[in-house]
Amino acid sequence: MIDLGISKIALIGAVALIVIGPEKLPRVARTVGMLLGKAQRYVADVKQEVSRSMELDELKKMKDSVEGAARDVENTIQTHGSDFEKSWAETTSNANDGGSGMEIFPEYRHPKKKWRLKQGATPLWYKARSGVRTKAQSGAARVARFRPQPGPKA
Repeated sequence: MIDLGISKIALIGAVALIVIGPEKLPRVARTVGMLLGKAQRYVADVKQEVSRSMELDELKKMKDSVEGAARDVENTIQTHGSDFEKSWAETTSNANDGGSGMEIFPEYRHPKKKWRLKQGATPLWYKARSGVRTKAQSGAARVARFRPQPGPKA
C-alpha cells in the first residue's frame, strides 16, 4: 500500500495548486474524491462477493455431508426395519399359534367412562356453602325462580 504522510500530501497539494491553478483546484479535488470513493466501494463489493462465494462453497460441502449422513441413516433404518418386521412376524405367528406361551392382552381402556371431560378443582360442598351456582339455568328460568309469589289477596 502507498504510505502517504502529511508532508507528502502537502507536497502533492502544492504541486497541484501550481499546475492546475486556484480556480480549477476545488472542482478537480471533488472529482478525484468521488473517483476514490467509487473505487473503494467497488473494492468492498468485490471483497463481499468473494466472501459470499466462499461461504456458499462451504455451505454446499456441509449440505453434501448432511445428505450423505441422512442417506446412511435411512439405509440402516431400512435394514434394521426389515429385520424387525421379520422378528415381529415370527413372534406374532408364535403367539397366535400358542407355541411360545405368550398371551395377547386386550387394548387398554381407562377405568372412568368420561375421563376426557374436565372436572373442576373446587369441591361441590364448597360451592354450595359459598353460594356459587353449580347448574346452568336459562334467563327465563332464573327470572321465574326468583319472581316473588303472589300472596293471598285480602
